[in-house]
Amino acid sequence: MNHTDLSQSTFDNKPKFKLGVVVNPFAGIGGALALKGSDGAEIREKALAMGAEKKANEKMAKALSILEALSGQFTVVTASGDMGETICESLGIPYEVIYAADAVQTEGEDSERAAKAMVDANVDLLLFAGGDGTARNICSVVGTQVPVLGVPAGCKIHSGVYCVSPSAAGQVVSQMIAGELVSEMDAEVRDIDENAFREGKVIAKHYGEMRVPAELTYVQAVKMGGKEDEALVLDDIAAYVGEIIEDEPDTYFVMGSGSTVGAVMDFLGLENTLLGVDVVKQGELIASDVTASELIALTHDKPTKVILTVIGGQGHILGRGNQQLSPAFIRQIGKQNMLVVATKQKLQALNGKPLRLDSSDATLDAELAGAFTVITGYKDKVLCQAV
Repeated sequence: MNHTDLSQSTFDNKPKFKLGVVVNPFAGIGGALALKGSDGAEIREKALAMGAEKKANEKMAKALSILEALSGQFTVVTASGDMGETICESLGIPYEVIYAADAVQTEGEDSERAAKAMVDANVDLLLFAGGDGTARNICSVVGTQVPVLGVPAGCKIHSGVYCVSPSAAGQVVSQMIAGELVSEMDAEVRDIDENAFREGKVIAKHYGEMRVPAELTYVQAVKMGGKEDEALVLDDIAAYVGEIIEDEPDTYFVMGSGSTVGAVMDFLGLENTLLGVDVVKQGELIASDVTASELIALTHDKPTKVILTVIGGQGHILGRGNQQLSPAFIRQIGKQNMLVVATKQKLQALNGKPLRLDSSDATLDAELAGAFTVITGYKDKVLCQAV
């Protein structure tokens, strides 16, 4: 594109993508020496005494080098020394250290504290290098609060949060920074008992799940050629949201305006206010076309989620046709309870532009900005940036 129109100019001025980088510098050091892992200070000390090489930063470098062409479009927050600072400095990537480890030989607690700092910094993605032990550490702190992606660097890689290679991780991150549609999935964190493994026993345990970006794939309701059938996809979205409503009988679901939200109401067999806001609980309509003040009073001190969709050609999820969702209401429920639904066709029609927040409260919009999970089918989700 050789020209810049008004919408593209607005897009270019969006806040930069904030990438969190954490490296477990001791990940994988026991592999080449047949130590079956690197968990525990004793094993690490033994590996280092035997001449083990630390490779985790080298692998993170392969991932980050993919982002060179996107310089200026993202910022990096990281941990001190070999936990991220060293590799960012060697690659010439501008960075800010937001966690400093107390010792050179870092422990799992350092990974956890660094990850907590990343969550507090509201990163759009936490990119970490390590093995299954590192994934366990990250999961214990992050959970599903922010998307994560693992750069494989450990002896044991049983968890689904890792890409197949460091370069593959860099490619997925580059797609996110560039504003491409990137699917989101819940990936399992698993680890084996290293002591049992050294005795020839494989005992794996599930430690939780984290939100992981993946390359865009069409897995629900598609035709030949990768085109979505809009009607079928709307049915898929409605069925998935219907399951969420059924699984949370005590939650009030506020149905924002728009045709996609209308499809959910049709699926539930409920009368819908197309240009208004309705409230549903246990699959029943309990309030129609509510005002902003009525909505706050109805949901005060009650578990509440709001179903939003993309309104208008500029991609608004707040501020177009749903002004009843006041800043006070959004603050009352929190970003984690904002469920966005849209077809991939509608998102792709934005041509890489971000979702728009126009709550009439600039401070709130800034707090909400960043990665949003968008439901695009039956248990099918993508990650989109919002500004």
